[in-house]
Amino acid sequence: MGDLYTQGDAHWNLATYYVNLDINDKAYHHFYEAHNNFLKNDNKKEAATTIYGMARIKGFYRDYTGSEILNIKAIKLYKEIQDNRNLYTSYNQLALLQIDIKNYDRAIKYYDKAYEYVKKLKSKKDRIIYNATINNNKALVFIEIEQYEKAIKLFNKILNEKELLKNDLQRYARVIDNKAYSQLKMNDTLGISKNFHRALIIRDSLNRKTDVLTSKIHISDYYAYAQDTIRAIQFAKEANTLAKELKNGGDYLTSLQQLADLKPKKAKKYLDRYIQFNDSLISEERRAQNKFTRIEFETDEHIEDKKRLTEQRIWIFAGSLTVLLISTLLYFLRVQKVQNEKLQLEAEQQKANEEVYVLTLQQQAKLEEERVNERNRISAELHDGILGKLFGTRVSLGFLGMQMQPDTQEQHQNFLDELQNIEKEIRDVSHRLSENFDDTAVNFTAIIQQLLQDKSVIGNFTHTFTHEPTISWKSMNEVTKANIYRIIQEALQNIIKHAKAKSVTLDFALKDQELLITIVDDGVGFDTKKGKKGIGIKNIKTRVKKLNGSVGFLSKINQGTTLRIIIPYNPKNAA
Repeated sequence: MGDLYTQGDAHWNLATYYVNLDINDKAYHHFYEAHNNFLKNDNKKEAATTIYGMARIKGFYRDYTGSEILNIKAIKLYKEIQDNRNLYTSYNQLALLQIDIKNYDRAIKYYDKAYEYVKKLKSKKDRIIYNATINNNKALVFIEIEQYEKAIKLFNKILNEKELLKNDLQRYARVIDNKAYSQLKMNDTLGISKNFHRALIIRDSLNRKTDVLTSKIHISDYYAYAQDTIRAIQFAKEANTLAKELKNGGDYLTSLQQLADLKPKKAKKYLDRYIQFNDSLISEERRAQNKFTRIEFETDEHIEDKKRLTEQRIWIFAGSLTVLLISTLLYFLRVQKVQNEKLQLEAEQQKANEEVYVLTLQQQAKLEEERVNERNRISAELHDGILGKLFGTRVSLGFLGMQMQPDTQEQHQNFLDELQNIEKEIRDVSHRLSENFDDTAVNFTAIIQQLLQDKSVIGNFTHTFTHEPTISWKSMNEVTKANIYRIIQEALQNIIKHAKAKSVTLDFALKDQELLITIVDDGVGFDTKKGKKGIGIKNIKTRVKKLNGSVGFLSKINQGTTLRIIIPYNPKNAA
């Protein structure tokens, strides 16, 4: 559908281009093509406007019936979309056509119809401008039917619109020229020469050659009435030359008639030229009318051929598409099979990875347990072995001191005190070694603490780790712990790669038989409305889903990120 509008718009632009060059047959062809495209695409305003363009071209070549039919078609479309501005334009054009065929009553009727649509326009400025145009054109009808007083009344009505005429010299010149011509027809010549020449000067300064031609014809009539034959002939000749230059057949004929009336001796020459030109003009108009009819026929025939070719292309395309779809389906089935095998391999690889992580965690836990046992053994050895021996040695030395001379007893006592201090220090070291390192302390949290410590060095951030002591990691499924470890590892890796954080907080908590994992960083954050589609976040969500949990991100630009994970925790299984 969009292609039809684009094609229509392209033809419309070409039509406008040829109108400006006065190549009306090509303009008509492109208006016709544009109209058909717009009509198929249900672009009613554009369809109406292009058919109106065709109507104006037919009117120019005096195909009044054809022009009227096209105008009426345009009006029907404009009424459907309630386009009051273009309805005014169309009725105004219909009225001009009626003037050309001397159907003046109908012309007045169409101008009154145009008035009705002008009243509906919202813009006051537009209403004033369009009313002035209608009044001027309607006044010209009254001139044709010799009701000059009515014409002058309408011209005066326009001239009273001072604001309108102040910035519109072209309209002002037209009105004063037409009013002066109406006065001339009433034999009222007071001041009309001044207005005729003022209008001519304005039109000439604006380089409005068609309007200049009208002024010269009117001035020639004025000088003929004033019996100034020399000037009348001068302006009639100038009008004749300009009409020929502008290829304005109607005014060219008018100027020939003026010259025939003004120069009786050469009247036959001018009348013969009049008849010859009029005949050639009629022939040219008929050729143009036939050409427009042929354009419509050939265009419709071309559309039919194009339609047949399109249908053939559709069948060829449908056959090709069927073959392509079958080939694609076979290819898809093959790819799907390979993909399934790949997914199966990945699933097995993931399972193997999880088993490796479980073994790693178990190994780390075992190493940590061995490390604690070794510390407890050293503590016991210090406390029960070395400390006992020191105590026995100190007691023995105490008895030995009784046999010493008084001058060495003081020094001997100092050594005994020093031995007692050493015993105290060894006892303190023993207590510190064994303190908080019972069997229950050797669990998953030590591994997580080490992970956090390692990542903080790589990411250059400080870290805080808190956890509730009531969480029984020993009783938790090893696969669950492996997944939790990987989730935290992935989250920390994301922080290192993207967040530029200075500090990270990790917390494990229990709430309503659910394990809450919270990771907070003070990094650059991100817009949660846009979301993130990185592989890291995808992996986190996949693992959380596998644990029947839920995951959420809270983040703002330059305000850090909070990752909250909730995983089911069964105290019976974890007890």
